[in-house]
Amino acid sequence: MIMLKWLWLSGAVVVLDQITKLWVSGTMRLYESIDLLPFFQLTYVHNEGAAFSFLSDAGGWQRWFFIVLSSVAVIGITIWLARLPKMARWQAMSLALILGGALGNLIDRAAYGYVIDFLDAFYNDWHWPAFNVADSAITVGVAVMLIDSFFEQRNNA
Repeated sequence: MIMLKWLWLSGAVVVLDQITKLWVSGTMRLYESIDLLPFFQLTYVHNEGAAFSFLSDAGGWQRWFFIVLSSVAVIGITIWLARLPKMARWQAMSLALILGGALGNLIDRAAYGYVIDFLDAFYNDWHWPAFNVADSAITVGVAVMLIDSFFEQRNNA
């Protein structure tokens, strides 16, 4: 249970994620874009699917599927975090980031039926799918976990 002290990081991700989503939805019109850099803009969109809008046009059942799937993931990650040994700090940090991101998007899906996305990276006419703070936290958490597992394996070899 000692590693549950990392839940502050999950909470910080959720708060930052929800504040930014409320700001975007309160100040921008749906599909409006604001140019920030030659390769990056804010574009307010709703994602009814999962990553890369997977199943976004499935007719509505996907909302409940993703709510259940996210809820199971949140419970599993919390248990995993609680059972980590005290010295697994990098893994705890990565799980806390993933947990915060999963909770941030779960809140949207439960409240609105879609996830608010607004970060839009692009090159010429090619756009990466829009994402948000929660998605960024999940991505960074997975990257940290992969890097940590690589160095852990090297140190154990």
